[in-house]
Amino acid sequence: MQTHEVFNQVPDIVPFDAARNPALIEGLHREGAGWAEPEVRELGALAGGAEAQEWGRLANEYPPVLRSHDRYGYRIDEVEFHPHWHDLMRVAVEHGLHGAPWLDDRPGAHVARAAKFYTWGIADAGHMCPISMTYAVVPALRHNRELSAKYEPLLGSRVYDFGLREPSTKAGLIAGMSMTEKQGGSDVRANTTTATPRPDGSYRIVGHKWFTSAPMSDMFLTLAQAPGGLSCFLLPRVLPDGTRNPIRIQRLKDKLGNKSNASSEIEYENASGWLVGQEGAGVKTIIEMVNMTRLDCVIGSATGMRAGAVYAVHHARHREAFGAKLIDQPAMRNVLADLVIESDAATTVMMRLAGATDRTTQDPAEAALRRIALAITKYWVCKRAPSHAAEALECLGGNGYAEESGMPRLYREAPLMSIWEGSGNVAALDALRAMGRQPETVEAYFNEVSLAKGENPRLDDAIARVGKELSDLNDIEYRARRVVELMALVLQGAQLVRHGHPAVADAFCATRLGDDWGIAFGTLPTGVGTGTIIERALV
Repeated sequence: MQTHEVFNQVPDIVPFDAARNPALIEGLHREGAGWAEPEVRELGALAGGAEAQEWGRLANEYPPVLRSHDRYGYRIDEVEFHPHWHDLMRVAVEHGLHGAPWLDDRPGAHVARAAKFYTWGIADAGHMCPISMTYAVVPALRHNRELSAKYEPLLGSRVYDFGLREPSTKAGLIAGMSMTEKQGGSDVRANTTTATPRPDGSYRIVGHKWFTSAPMSDMFLTLAQAPGGLSCFLLPRVLPDGTRNPIRIQRLKDKLGNKSNASSEIEYENASGWLVGQEGAGVKTIIEMVNMTRLDCVIGSATGMRAGAVYAVHHARHREAFGAKLIDQPAMRNVLADLVIESDAATTVMMRLAGATDRTTQDPAEAALRRIALAITKYWVCKRAPSHAAEALECLGGNGYAEESGMPRLYREAPLMSIWEGSGNVAALDALRAMGRQPETVEAYFNEVSLAKGENPRLDDAIARVGKELSDLNDIEYRARRVVELMALVLQGAQLVRHGHPAVADAFCATRLGDDWGIAFGTLPTGVGTGTIIERALV
């Protein structure tokens, strides 16, 4: 008797088109970067292809290894990556996911980059960290014109040139950021690293950094206490004379997820750094880099939600239980549609933020909107990603709990975006800070969401609730999460009502804004067009 006949198993989703996503492509055109659709489509085929998916798997299966010394006992402080890490990095750089948009004067350059970042991230999330930091370092570096002129063309170069050499001799550069310390975390003003001026204009940097991602990057922005206060500095890994800057990698972090990427703890042992911005203005200078990486946190969470929804729908289309395909069973349809709604909402608002990034320098209203919308969206979208990943995994049942499915990797990645560059409370309080210090951000927010007024009564009521919440400042910090959550949901609802599929917009407003919803995913009310919504996750 045959005992191992395989049947009722789901075919591999690979290869698939990671750019087959109506919310993404529609947003690309709406936000002024329709010209980039061919490249986004090309990258989608690569990201969902067998080769890139295998690159991502192996880069996570065999994480980076620290080589502190060479065979002769010399200190080298290098990290060895799986070869496919470099393949992933090469594709990302060649497609301009790093600093390239800063050198591109076409309208929509940052929108195009956001769409490509979102699409390629489905191959692997870990390597997107140094790609993101290289993108984000440019506006901060511009506070030192000399350093910017020297390095910005290389930070935007589409050549991936790995290896520790003097930066100006390389064909392309990767940059990182080193802010937090063990005693302070997000409270960077508690940093104890010191910066002492030298006669040649450089500074002697001494101290310890608790988290430095991608320590094999060519250069880093870091914070240190100078005579004039907390300041921002550029530290290259290799100095102008060709010697190694004494940045000592003490260990690599053993993390929950993000395994392909090296996160390290480092010591500056009389390292050399160059001032970026003014002494005492370190937070103001580096916050521009932080804000750009926060956009990528939103994109990364939206990517994970899209992947989870796509994998769950694919499984349900092919798996049979209790006499019918899972996708045809009402309870599962409710869950799948709810996952897609959340994914579409995240993608749509993400593209709006990317559009605001493109228009910020020319339009003060867009700059004000971006300031507040980025903070509230970073809080909410990144907060939703872990529960979304858990529900998507559960759609696959026990198969989803097995590593081979890829769902555990997706699940382990999900919490990072909410922690990176300011966890939940930091992001929520930053939104309140923006409203207090820059009242124009509140006006910009209401101007944006009011464009959808009159289209959905639940959205109209929710906009009014936001106004009521903000009219009473008593205990506002205590209510920070409640207020920011509502603002984020209203912003998403307004974008969907104006630009999303009507079935998605109606279901979102009925549930997220109208309270016709349970606590878990899969508690949509009756009458929702689940079939139409689920189709948006077919690849």
